[in-house]
Amino acid sequence: MNIGDKATEILGKDEQGRDIRLSDYKGKKLMLYFYPKDNTSGCTAEAFYYQ
Repeated sequence: MNIGDKATEILGKDEQGRDIRLSDYKGKKLMLYFYPKDNTSGCTAEAFYYQ
């Protein structure tokens, strides 16, 4: 993904395995957060900074 690219309709899965769709949030504020890798000091520090 590059800066300026549009997000796909299906963003991922929830805890029950259901699709999370971009259209479910139409008219609401939504922030997509990207980070390099799970369970690293970098992702933890970045997530804390943006809360």
